[in-house]
Amino acid sequence: MLKKLSVVIFLGIVLVLFIAAGPNVPLNNGMNAGFDFASIKDQLISMPKQTLSSDEISGLLIMREEEKLARDVYFKLYELWKVQIFLNISKSEQTHMDTVKILLDKYNIDDPVKEDVEGKFVNQEIQELYNELIEIGSKSYKDALVVGMIIEDLDIADLQSCIQKTDNEDIKAVYKNLMKGSRNHMRSFYRNLKNIGGDYTPQHITKEEFEAIISTSIERGPVK
Repeated sequence: MLKKLSVVIFLGIVLVLFIAAGPNVPLNNGMNAGFDFASIKDQLISMPKQTLSSDEISGLLIMREEEKLARDVYFKLYELWKVQIFLNISKSEQTHMDTVKILLDKYNIDDPVKEDVEGKFVNQEIQELYNELIEIGSKSYKDALVVGMIIEDLDIADLQSCIQKTDNEDIKAVYKNLMKGSRNHMRSFYRNLKNIGGDYTPQHITKEEFEAIISTSIERGPVK
């Protein structure tokens, strides 16, 4: 139990998540300084390995491409609008992708991201969503921020669903910390959206969950 708890704490520290401070704020390179991907991999591999259900496998495959969706969309929006928040969070999503990949390798699951081509996905629903979000986000900076809200809204809902369908401690640890990152990303996008007179109504999580997120401060430290 203590070993498992220490791993969860470790993951919480290293996964969370390059928090974007707002438009045109440079990335704080100090957030990266202690990141040791090899150590994360070793910690996850050392946790108990259990037989996976079809739901657990499906969840990992979806989250691998869903984190790629976020990374690719945010990078494209950064290219379009040259606002730092998109680049910052895109880099965070790359960390999320890499962490899910550790679990795919651990459980010998074929990676859907065989060739990491920007904007290309195996899951056709994710492909269609990418195309739709890029179209929306290309209209204006405000629309681009709304796209960020939509992605994090969906990500939180899907992670909640995946957590309910697994009893594996390593998978839960990753999902809980990814979800914490999504909540922080949502706070950052929402703050910037409100600053330019925009707003957002949740589409995937409940209104109560949404209000609880945006009304609270950035989360720091590990998710236990």
